[in-house]
Amino acid sequence: MKKFSKYILFFVAAIAVTSCDDYLDITPVGRVIPQSLEDYRRVLTTGYATYPEHKSLTAVRTDELQMDEFADELNIFKDIYIWKDVNPDRITSSFQYQDLYTVIFYTNVLINEGSKKLQISDERNQLIGEAYSLRAMAYFDLINLFGKPYNPATAGSDKGIPLALEIDLEQVFIPQSVEVIYNQIISDTKEAEKLLTVSTQTKGLNYRFSKVALYSLESRVYLYQQQWQKSQDAANKALAINNVLVDLKATPVLATKYDSKESILALEDGYINGLKRTSYASTDLLAAYNRTTDLRFPVYFLASGSRFRIQKGANDDQKCSFRTSELYLTKAETALKLNNIGDAKTTVLSFIKNRYTAAGYTQLETTVNAMNATDLTNFILEERRREFAVEGHRWFDLRRTTQKEIIHTLNGDEYKLIQNDPRYTIIFPANARLNNPNL
Repeated sequence: MKKFSKYILFFVAAIAVTSCDDYLDITPVGRVIPQSLEDYRRVLTTGYATYPEHKSLTAVRTDELQMDEFADELNIFKDIYIWKDVNPDRITSSFQYQDLYTVIFYTNVLINEGSKKLQISDERNQLIGEAYSLRAMAYFDLINLFGKPYNPATAGSDKGIPLALEIDLEQVFIPQSVEVIYNQIISDTKEAEKLLTVSTQTKGLNYRFSKVALYSLESRVYLYQQQWQKSQDAANKALAINNVLVDLKATPVLATKYDSKESILALEDGYINGLKRTSYASTDLLAAYNRTTDLRFPVYFLASGSRFRIQKGANDDQKCSFRTSELYLTKAETALKLNNIGDAKTTVLSFIKNRYTAAGYTQLETTVNAMNATDLTNFILEERRREFAVEGHRWFDLRRTTQKEIIHTLNGDEYKLIQNDPRYTIIFPANARLNNPNL
């Protein structure tokens, strides 16, 4: 993806702005008004290119990584690793609140201006549908970074994030409830459903939304909302378009690559290069795999002395936001929540058949078929952990499920995130709080 600077509508001026209640941490200071379909496509391309790599930072907070205490870039990630969110070292990477709202501003240009200016056509509808989809995804990531996990009983009162749907500098940006934000996400996906015309994007353009990518997003959103039937229905719609899995017995390759048969949306890097140089796989993560029968282990990990480097990520060809594996595991999880334990077992077995040796699968088939609902739930969640290592799922999955205790050790000191710790919700970045007292 290439940024088209001529059509950049908004420039970040976080440091220059010192006050005002209506500040969202983004200030537009210059505009070139797009007119044609090509112009608006370039605007949205810039929005896609701006989408941040925040999920890589969430991996630092999980049980997936062990920091290299001698790495040059350790200080960039150290305070995230020890969950020191209040007054972190100034060199610490910040979660990209600002960048996600920048993406939203680009999508608002398409939704509010492009939809009115452009003559109706399939190409125009596809473009506006992508904008709605991308805005929904940005809000989904924002609420799962900075808002409480969705709880049907409390979502209406739980503090969420600001909602910006218009290009309006006079708007007062006060955080809305978690429920309001989720309602907006669903509203955007429904608008996108009406507009998208492309079922799947061609390789190389699959950083753009398509119908299958939108259904995948909807399935994830509903899963987090505990709307099991809607999540399963959306997963089935996506699988009706693409249900292909990489069989690691035949092709031992990373399924995260943009040209993989599993690729649905190739937008984000879940494990950036700087972090890859600074971390190893944790003992917790390594212990989740059967090194004899799980074919993912030699594909995902490479021995480095007594530790293991992670081979995923840190390369443009591994951009991955959605892939078919997630749909299978979501379908299995939701089937179980809907008390269809037989369907859950059938679905998860159809998935793991592609991830284990023939002997390993035969043994697991017997084990899975004998599981009760509790054991099967744990197995499905552990399969998510194994499958999506350092792809950005783990922190969000922990938030929506057990919020387990995590212990990190660094330079001989032990740091603990207790079960249900308030730090499972990340505080707004300091510069955002400074410029918007409402946060």
